[in-house]
Order: sequence, then C-alpha cells, then structure tokens
Amino acid sequence: MTRSRAEDPNVCGVTAAVAVIDGKWKTSLLWLLESGPHRPGELRRRLPGLSEKVLTHALREMESDGLVHREVHDVLPLKTVYSLTPFGRDLSEALAPLSHWGHRRLERLARSRPAS
Repeated sequence: MTRSRAEDPNVCGVTAAVAVIDGKWKTSLLWLLESGPHRPGELRRRLPGLSEKVLTHALREMESDGLVHREVHDVLPLKTVYSLTPFGRDLSEALAPLSHWGHRRLERLARSRPAS
C-alpha cells in the first residue's frame, strides 16, 4: 500500500488508517510507546531484528503522520525521546479491539491444531 493512500480523501477510512500503520514495525512501535516515552536504543532492544535505519524511517513517518512526538534534549551526546501524541493514542485505542480479535484468532487456531 502506498503512503499516498493515507491522504486520498476518496478511499475508505479503514484503508486510510491501515496506510498509516502499514509495515512490519509500526504497530509494535505504537504498542511499546503506549507505555510511555522511549529512546530509540530502547525501542531497538525491545524489538530484535529491527535495524536502526528501519527504526529511524518508521519513526519519521509516524512523526510526519502526527502519531509520535520527537523530543531532542540539548545535552552531549544528544538525547532523543519518542512518545505518542494524543492523535497516536487515539489510533492505539482504536486498534485495541482489533488486537483483541487477533488474540482470539490465535487462540482459535491453537485449539484447532492437532496435539503433537
């Protein structure tokens, strides 16, 4: 899905929302940032497999979409902290029912698998 879909007024609202969280890491980043502000290094440690380049790109897109706030503290070395904006919290709350549905789906799949 292209990022321009997130800004197209002629698409379904769900499509516009999914365009904003599209990608492997954004929902995980939202989930981590729900608990409070985090530094980029903390986020990378909590998400093994996430490269610094991909983290930076995802956070920049999320900042551009108004989901996260980037605060740079003027100390040496520079200290950067990311937190959810009120708009990002709204999205996180909107995704909660979808998360619950996903957990129910996983439980259902686990029950339907034959015991080994």
